[in-house]
Amino acid sequence: MSTKIKSPTYPESVEDGVIAKWVVKEGQDAKQDDVIAEIETDKVVIEVVAPNDGTLTKIIKDEGEVVISGELIAEFESGEIALENKKNETKKPNKTSKKLESNTKKVTKKRTSKSQREEKRVPMSRIRKTVADRLVNVQQETAMLTTFNEVDMSSVMKIRSKFKEVFEKKHNVKLGFMSFFVKACCHALNEVPEVNAQIDEDHLVFHQFVNMGVAVGTPTGLVVPVIKNADKMSFAEVEKSISNLGKKARDGKLSMDDMKGGTFTISNGGVYGSLMSSPILNYPQSGILGMHKIQERPIAIDGNVVIKPMMYLALSYDHRIVDGKGAVTFLVRVKEMLEDPHRLLMDV
Repeated sequence: MSTKIKSPTYPESVEDGVIAKWVVKEGQDAKQDDVIAEIETDKVVIEVVAPNDGTLTKIIKDEGEVVISGELIAEFESGEIALENKKNETKKPNKTSKKLESNTKKVTKKRTSKSQREEKRVPMSRIRKTVADRLVNVQQETAMLTTFNEVDMSSVMKIRSKFKEVFEKKHNVKLGFMSFFVKACCHALNEVPEVNAQIDEDHLVFHQFVNMGVAVGTPTGLVVPVIKNADKMSFAEVEKSISNLGKKARDGKLSMDDMKGGTFTISNGGVYGSLMSSPILNYPQSGILGMHKIQERPIAIDGNVVIKPMMYLALSYDHRIVDGKGAVTFLVRVKEMLEDPHRLLMDV
C-alpha cells in the first residue's frame, strides 16, 4: 500500500523548514516509527518517521529544499510487498557500469594525491543562520554594556557537597550549581525589576514573574529553553526543569513552547572552560548573566592571602532600560547571595 509522506504541521510562528537530511535513502527499508528524515526550522529540528514497516520508494523533496507545513515530500510503500518488489527490481551491474566505476576510482585517487589541502563548503543550518542574524541585530538595536564582578564559591560548594547525596536520594535529581544561580537571580530581579523588563515600542514592560532562560549548546547550535515561573520554584523543581529541558535540547525535541516567553537568561560558559566573557543579550530581554569557570586564586582577606575557588560573573544589559547603578546593584546582590546562601532562605 502506497502512502504519501508529508511534512509535519509546524509550531506557531514557523513558516517553513528545510530538508536537512534523509536518514533513509530512496529504495531503503524502514520499520514503523523509524526516523526517515529531519526537517530543520529556525527554531527546532523536526523528525519525520515511517508510518509503517516498508520501503521509501520515492523522494520528492531533496536535501536543502524548502518545504511548507503539510507539503508532500516522499512516497512510502508499506508491507512485505514493498520489500519483495525491491528484491525483484535488483539488477546485475553491466560491464559498462563496472568500467565507469573503475575509471571514477582512478580519477579520485589521482586528485587526492595531487592536493592534500582542500576546502569544504557546507550550507549554514537554519538554526545557525537565525542565531547569526539575531546576534548582529542585538548589537545594532540595543545599547549593550557589560559589568563584571567575582564571587567566592566556597559556601555554595560546601553546601552542595554536604547535601548532594541526600538531595538526589529524596528528589531523584542531582544538585548542581545552576539552581543556586537561578534562585539568586530571582531574588536580585525582584530588587532590580528593570533587569527583568523589556522595551515594547514606546513603553517599558515590567514582568511580575521570572521566566528564566538557560542557554544550552547543542550539535545544531545554541538554544535557550525557558524555565517558566522560576521565581516560584524550589531548588529541586529548578534542577528537575533544567535536567528535563537539557535532555530535550540534546535530543532535538524542544518545542516552541519550551523556548518562548523568557524574561532573563543565564549562560554558563564555564562548562567549556571559559574564564571570562561578555555574553550577548537574548533580545528583547534586557539582561543576561554569564557564569564562568571556577578557579582557585589567591585572594586577600583581612590582610591575609588565602586560596579560594573564585568565579567571574558578567552581566550584559540594555543601557536603554537599565542604568549603571541598577546593573551593578543586581550583580552585587547575586554575589552576596552566593557567598552567603542563608540570604536565600531569609529573603534578605
